[in-house]
Amino acid sequence: MNQPQRVAIVTGGAGGVGAATALMLAQRGYHVAITYQRNRQNADAVVQACQAQGVQALAMTVNVAQDADCEALAQAAHERWGRIDALANCAGTTTFVPLTDMDAVSAQDFQDIYAVNAIGPFQMSRAAAKHMVDGSAIVNVSSLAGETGRGSSYPYVLSKAALNTLTISLARTLAPKIRVNGVMPGMIEGRWMRDGLGEASYQRVKQDFSDLSALGKISQPEDIARAVVWLLEPDAVITGQMLKVDAGFTLGRDRNQSR
Repeated sequence: MNQPQRVAIVTGGAGGVGAATALMLAQRGYHVAITYQRNRQNADAVVQACQAQGVQALAMTVNVAQDADCEALAQAAHERWGRIDALANCAGTTTFVPLTDMDAVSAQDFQDIYAVNAIGPFQMSRAAAKHMVDGSAIVNVSSLAGETGRGSSYPYVLSKAALNTLTISLARTLAPKIRVNGVMPGMIEGRWMRDGLGEASYQRVKQDFSDLSALGKISQPEDIARAVVWLLEPDAVITGQMLKVDAGFTLGRDRNQSR
């Protein structure tokens, strides 16, 4: 008897970790629905790359801060494929303001970033869970910032700390039908950080992370995606956990360790 084809939703799927996650899921035979907000060209390219793996894929303009958008996406995926097996909450945003410059952060910054990074995953999880089958899984892409208190800005740090707690709460609430875990990357190489920091600062921070990491490097989007996909697979008997994927940054480098 043929097994039904599995279905995944990936928010923020037009680039970075989201795009890498969508493609890896397609390679494993999942039909994939991705979200984007502005870059339709990138979203279409990800859809085509997924379809080249022999699966179906679609892209929808979704703002995860809007509950109606989340409900519409989950409904569209269910109507098209009849089920949802996996949800990767990869969409995120920030503002780049040094933590030392407290006066540069506004209340609106907190509200906007929190809406996407913390409320968005809740709304998307709630919408998808209504259609998810037994043995399904949700993975929230968080950040070391939510644990260390260091990151691109105070609103970002706060939002990721909230997402870590949300992950544990959802894991309790949705068990045993749905597993919920989180992945906490350190620095990820790519356009998002480069655009936010500027080229010179980006290269300096990249070198600092690499020098301080036990593995002597920083993560690529594909490194994070592999962890997300592993936690989404139905044979991963894990829930309520936050997995660090940081090239050993939190572990640190021994001063006597050679590169």
